[in-house]
Amino acid sequence: MITVEVAYALPHEQKIIAVQVEEGCTAYEAVIKSRIAEVFSQIDPENDPMGIFGKAIKDPKKEIMKAGDRIEIYRPLIADPKEARAKRAAKLKAQKEKEAQDTDS
Repeated sequence: MITVEVAYALPHEQKIIAVQVEEGCTAYEAVIKSRIAEVFSQIDPENDPMGIFGKAIKDPKKEIMKAGDRIEIYRPLIADPKEARAKRAAKLKAQKEKEAQDTDS
């Protein structure tokens, strides 16, 4: 038996569950065994993307776990990161232009 962790985080709440699994266990099997989907009903182990220590894994049903691994279940993005950065940059630029106009007056 080995110990792995299963993690899920919301903006104001996170849970990391340590679980004992058989050697050769997959990431998907560890998530199911952890029963984390009973804590967070929005988790869909069949479809949610997963990673190990921040590195995405392609197929959780084939990814073999090692002792000490932490499986992370990812939530869908609320906004496209590139789009969010572009909006922040545009807002900052407009703010600087307004400040420049105010000092010129």
